[in-house]
Amino acid sequence: MRPENQSSVSEFLLLGLPIPSEQQGIFFVLFLGVYLTTVLGNLLIILLIRLDSRLHTPMYYFLSHLAFTDVSFSSVTVPKMLMDMHINHKSIPFTGCMSQMYFFILFGCLDNFLLGVMAYDRYVAVCHPMHYSTIMREELCVSLVVGSWFFCGAHALLHTLLLVQLSFCADNTIPHFFCDLPALLKISCSDISLNELVIFTEGGMLFILPLTSVLGSYIRIGTTVLRVPSTKRFCKAFYTCGSHLFMVSLYYGTIAGVYFFSSSSISNDKDIIASVIYMIVTPLLNPFIYSLRNRDMKHALEIFVNRVKLFNLQSLNL
Repeated sequence: MRPENQSSVSEFLLLGLPIPSEQQGIFFVLFLGVYLTTVLGNLLIILLIRLDSRLHTPMYYFLSHLAFTDVSFSSVTVPKMLMDMHINHKSIPFTGCMSQMYFFILFGCLDNFLLGVMAYDRYVAVCHPMHYSTIMREELCVSLVVGSWFFCGAHALLHTLLLVQLSFCADNTIPHFFCDLPALLKISCSDISLNELVIFTEGGMLFILPLTSVLGSYIRIGTTVLRVPSTKRFCKAFYTCGSHLFMVSLYYGTIAGVYFFSSSSISNDKDIIASVIYMIVTPLLNPFIYSLRNRDMKHALEIFVNRVKLFNLQSLNL
């Protein structure tokens, strides 16, 4: 037991982003614009994939789930953060904090798994193009997504159940803008050795497995492309995998910086900034990277815009 005074905690106090009070308004507008762009952009991806039958392929099937996950991942924390910045009321109820942490872990884990699944899909497309439709059949695609939801749901539930059994000290201040699991463990008055053990073993395994899929897939893609020195094939592979590889690097890089390479010598502000990158910036880049660089998505967007224009003209004629 830690020496601090123990008390029943009904709510937590979030310190929020390390932004001076006179700049709160500017950053509120900035983050609101980023959040709305993230939501609308990812929902547009889902809509285009649903409407265009040519996009009913495994790659776009996984992309639609990634877009939904990114919208949900941002929506778990950003609206609360914006409300705290606007009204300067940074408390969150105990149940609300536990719920936020559960869905944060769930959708963060889903992002992780889907990036691994999409890397495997790109590996099959580049290294086994003749057998792509046979390997990436509909049953396998559905099983990969359902399995991701199942394991991530169980993963989030396990950490949440372990956390709610802990007692918290009189100092209920969380030095973050959301209910982050490591930050909550730091203010607990109970023995957190079991929680840390589960994070290191089970959590580490669920992090490493998708990362291994990503690294293994791209190593095989690289060796396959270099084995046949063709400029055309290299350009095709880069076009197919470049955007996904950039997203993977940004996502895993910032997470590793926050949860694996952070130390007491590094300020908490830097960890918060890194959290903003993988929670807000990465979901924002998803629509731009996968849409603006993708011919199929741009063509589907043109068809959608033309349909909207035609519908508006018909409405005016009526």
